[in-house]
Amino acid sequence: MKFFLDTANIEDVKELLPTGWVDGITTNPSLIAASGRRFLDVIAEMCDLVDGPVSAEVAATDYKTMLAEGRHLAKIAENVAVKVPLTLDGLKACYALTQEGTMVNVTLCFSAAQALLAAKAGATFISPFVGRLDDIGHDGMTLIQEICQIYAQYPFDTEVLAASIRHPLHVTQAAQSGADIATIPPKVIYQLLQHPLTDKGVEIFTKDWKKTGQSIL
Repeated sequence: MKFFLDTANIEDVKELLPTGWVDGITTNPSLIAASGRRFLDVIAEMCDLVDGPVSAEVAATDYKTMLAEGRHLAKIAENVAVKVPLTLDGLKACYALTQEGTMVNVTLCFSAAQALLAAKAGATFISPFVGRLDDIGHDGMTLIQEICQIYAQYPFDTEVLAASIRHPLHVTQAAQSGADIATIPPKVIYQLLQHPLTDKGVEIFTKDWKKTGQSIL
């Protein structure tokens, strides 16, 4: 499963790139607002840093303006994936942009039926929001499973991107459910790494090594 880093903070990207974990980036208006930076500058800088897709979301809600914004964003770099909402106008824009060779990430997906429509519109990525479904008492991971099951039966090229990831269990469950990608906040990336037994083991081995009085270098 690929990992996309869910952030608008350039320093997060620079810190995690050397791990080999960052296969792409997703952003959204809320993350951009929190960064306090100019949206187009952030996207351009991320596209220079990362070889994989960088999702940049349109601000408009009508088809004509979404299409214009999407075309403008696509000119920033070849690895821009234009992000559009799962609405009628959003899917029209998705179809038009994919016909032009632009990657499109269809976001705010909350049902398998919506995911089916997005795939038929040519979406490169579909982003089901796991955490937000959990918040209202639904099982978000069931949606990932349903979408993966449907996509497996037809020749869709759309990749399932598990979004709204809230904790490490979401990541492992998304992988078990067949998601192609998980977009993960930096905080959760670091939580994936942590385990008290690992820390304890390092502590013991380090203490025992010091007792030997040896040096490898």
